[in-house]
Amino acid sequence: MKLTIVGCAGTFPGPDAPCSSYLLEHEGFRLLLDAGNGSTGVLQRTIGLLELDAVVISHLHGDHFLDLITYTYARRYHPEGMPGRLPVYGPSDIESHIAGVFGRPVSDLLDEVYDFHPVSGAGRMDIGPFTVELAPVVHPVETYGMRISAGGRTLAYSADSGACDELVKLAREADVFLCEASYLDGEDNPPEIHLTGKEAGEHASRADVGRLLLTHLVPWGDPDRTLTEATAAFSGDIAIASTCAVHDI
Repeated sequence: MKLTIVGCAGTFPGPDAPCSSYLLEHEGFRLLLDAGNGSTGVLQRTIGLLELDAVVISHLHGDHFLDLITYTYARRYHPEGMPGRLPVYGPSDIESHIAGVFGRPVSDLLDEVYDFHPVSGAGRMDIGPFTVELAPVVHPVETYGMRISAGGRTLAYSADSGACDELVKLAREADVFLCEASYLDGEDNPPEIHLTGKEAGEHASRADVGRLLLTHLVPWGDPDRTLTEATAAFSGDIAIASTCAVHDI
């Protein structure tokens, strides 16, 4: 599998990164994990604008789904013509949530562009060559962490999550664990929302992953400190996600 970091900023775009969005490719199939605000622009540096085959949205906070709004127009009004409907998987109310952002009736428009597949609770599904396992994680809204396998390799993705055993289960012996690390250790962090670098490292260590890739760092954070905290808790290969970086899994 090939992983391209489209966006990796947490909460709002940074000067060098859109919000969360990750392109996973295998056997010519292109699966997008999340579509945070600003990600459509950078996506065009990696593939053609209409070349996505499916999208999975982890949860319905703006920094993980809002660019599906702008991408609606890109697919519907592209001068080369409208491609087929794009399968979009996500939380149970994903279609109504997206429609509400437009502020006007758009059911006909969305039906032309997207083929929604709402999920509710833990489950497994096949999307192209990928086997995708979803499990609820700890966050204020319905949120799914992911375990994605193809070609004998596995990527685990935390989405946004506080500390929980479910993340360890999803990431168990994964080749790469793409894990959020929004907070700094020792700060007055709200509980059950996000992880620190140290907590990300602890989850990676418990899961015995091959590589830890830290993401969702907020723009006002301290990447060096986050990396140091994570390294103290995880002795394996570790790095911080950066826009347009490519990782072979």
